[in-house]
Amino acid sequence: MSDTLQSKMQTSKLLREKLTLWDAKNDPKAQLSDKQKDSFMELTTHSTNRPLPIELPLDDVPVFRTRHTSVNLGPGEEEELVKQLEEEKITNSQQFFTWFSEVEDQIQSQEGYPQRKMVGELQTCRCECDHVIDEVTQALNHLETLKVKYVQVATKTNALHEDCENLLEEQTKLVNIAENINSKLSYFNELERISSKLGVPTLTVTNESFVPMLSRLDECIAYLERNPQYKESSNYLAKFHQCLSRATTLIKLHVMNILQNATQQVLPKKDFPAPSDDAFTLFYGKFRTNAPRIKSLMEQVECRLEKSPEYQQLLTDCHQCYFQQRMALLSPSVSGAVMDLAKKHVRDHCALVRSGCAFMVHVCEDEHQLFFNFFSKPTSLLDSTLEALCTSLYDVLRPLIIHINHLETLAELCSILKIEMLEEHVQNNPSQLAAFETVCSQMLEDVQERFVYRTLIYIRQEILNYNPAQGDLAYPEKLQMMQQIAASVKREQEEKREMSPVSSQSSDGINIDGLTSIENGISDKTDARMDPNVTFINVPLESTNMPLSPADLHGMWYPTVRRTLVCLSKLYRCIDRNTFQGLSQETLSMCIQSLVNASESIAKNKGAMDAQLFLIKHLLILREQIAPFQVEFAIKEMTLDFSKIRGKLLRFVGAAVDLLKARTKLFALEHQQCLVTGTPQVTETFLDSKKEVDNQLKRTCEDFIHYISDYLVGPLQDFLNKASVVLHMMEEDNSNVSLRSQPFATAEKLHDVIAETYKNLKNRKPIVQKSMALYLSNKDTEYILFKPVKCNVQQSFQQLHILLSEHYTEEDQQIIAAPTLEQINLLLASSSCK
Repeated sequence: MSDTLQSKMQTSKLLREKLTLWDAKNDPKAQLSDKQKDSFMELTTHSTNRPLPIELPLDDVPVFRTRHTSVNLGPGEEEELVKQLEEEKITNSQQFFTWFSEVEDQIQSQEGYPQRKMVGELQTCRCECDHVIDEVTQALNHLETLKVKYVQVATKTNALHEDCENLLEEQTKLVNIAENINSKLSYFNELERISSKLGVPTLTVTNESFVPMLSRLDECIAYLERNPQYKESSNYLAKFHQCLSRATTLIKLHVMNILQNATQQVLPKKDFPAPSDDAFTLFYGKFRTNAPRIKSLMEQVECRLEKSPEYQQLLTDCHQCYFQQRMALLSPSVSGAVMDLAKKHVRDHCALVRSGCAFMVHVCEDEHQLFFNFFSKPTSLLDSTLEALCTSLYDVLRPLIIHINHLETLAELCSILKIEMLEEHVQNNPSQLAAFETVCSQMLEDVQERFVYRTLIYIRQEILNYNPAQGDLAYPEKLQMMQQIAASVKREQEEKREMSPVSSQSSDGINIDGLTSIENGISDKTDARMDPNVTFINVPLESTNMPLSPADLHGMWYPTVRRTLVCLSKLYRCIDRNTFQGLSQETLSMCIQSLVNASESIAKNKGAMDAQLFLIKHLLILREQIAPFQVEFAIKEMTLDFSKIRGKLLRFVGAAVDLLKARTKLFALEHQQCLVTGTPQVTETFLDSKKEVDNQLKRTCEDFIHYISDYLVGPLQDFLNKASVVLHMMEEDNSNVSLRSQPFATAEKLHDVIAETYKNLKNRKPIVQKSMALYLSNKDTEYILFKPVKCNVQQSFQQLHILLSEHYTEEDQQIIAAPTLEQINLLLASSSCK
């Protein structure tokens, strides 16, 4: 017992010694960091001073204290410990240590009991797990054996299945090959069946089996064309085409018989004097009755056009047969109807063209509708046939058109063909009237060509070469007469409106924009307004409220102006833009020339002032009236310039003369070069009638201003011109002779000149203003035109005063008695031209 205790004590001591080495300074077993040491000390302190549970009284729990720790003992353990202490009396230290080690062992055994119990249970579980692992290993071995056997069985089964599938595949392949052979042979075998069917005499195209036979025949031909590599495919293909030709021939004969029978039924009753309901029923009823029998076949043919050329040929033959029958039926009837219309309207070309075109429109529409009752797809033969029918109208109308001389008739024909026919009928139904459009356009071109030709003759005879009557040049008598008539009419109207007065506007007369542009340097901006009284100018006009004035009545215009504007208005509606530009340029140029000629005639009879005002008035009218035409009155001309080769031409003529004199001699080298290099140059020139009108108006206004200035202050202006020449000569000769010593420049002579000038200015100024008001009838226009005259007069008197102040004494100036500038301005201001 003591040995055991001693060994235990030694073991415990050894353990304690080893435990003391866990944190030794030298060779520690488990060295801790400072943080770990602090944590351990805190835990130790906490575990040492751990409080007892609150529910346990401190007196009831005995504590067994040792040197190092205290142990809480239960009630039973305390009694056993007391008994043990009583039985074993400790007399020496050895017994105490023995007892102490036993107590420690007991305490240790009590403290590690749950862990040892758990270790035992874990060992038991480990044994059971080892046993389960052994059993699982055995089961896996059995499963591996089963797997090997399963793979062997599955391999054999798959091999069997593959063999079966291969056999089935071979069987299917053989079946497909057999079916493919049968399907390919079926195309070849169809030849005998189709040939025998086509050889039956009773076969008709209306039979229900005919169309399926055509479809099968197309399939056979298409198959053989796709597979030319088959044996005897070319022979069978040729035989199939023969069968198709026989089938298309049957269709062709069937269609031709129906069309010919329909034509024969109508021909004995043919009577088509004019378009009527009976004629329509006669010519279209029989054909429309037979249309469904043909259209079903034609639809089958039209949907097969791309499959074989035989169908295209068949459709072409059917079209030709159809149009031959229709032409045989309609051509003489239409020609007869057109001739009857020509006899009916022998003197009314417009009614003939209108009724003839309307008749051809109905024929084209009816024929177009009838064609599509037989066929579904259009063809160029339809337009060709309808164009041939329309040509009968063109053949009748063209000889009449080329002999028409009246511009009114030609203009109305252009309007009928262009507006009523092409723009209204053709544009509303372009597909059906394409052929009529071609013929109508051709007729319109002929009418326009004739219109242009007659217009050129007209403007040369009636405008450029117009021989005015005495009344045409009766200016200003015509205007004075119209002014008196207008004044009397105005007085009568005022008397009627005395009970209900209405505000009236003053006459504005001729538009002043023309003169305004001249004053500003002939501006390109023109007023687009047109005289409201010119009702025959059918161009877009801007509405205006300008009242009636004698100067603006187009009945009082010069005839060439009125004819020019009427001619331009008709041309503007009837011909194309480019042709109108060229023709209008020539027309305006001739009109301007006629006005210049008339102005020269008036100048001989009445004087320059009336002639110039006449020309200004009509140029303003012409300029304003052509503004609404939305075209450029300009053309480009190509000319040959021979100026650079004139010398070469002279040398060439000399060489030619020399050659005639000496025939054996050849041209000199320079003469040969003259032929090679002496070519004229092509130059382009632009002619603008609007600018020509503006330029002529500007020149006329300048001439008028110059003439009126001389008319008012002519003597003074002559004196100033002479004085200017004399002063210039005196400056060149450095002469000391004064101007006042000249015979024409004495104070007395100058007094007479100024008196005459002042008298002319005072007496003639109202005459000029009255004439301007009579011709122009517009205050603003008169002011613009008179303003430069006023400036010239003022400038002349201003030059006079400068001359008097420099070369005449005060005594001479008193003798001369020249009016002051204020007097001249007051005299000029006392006029209606403000």
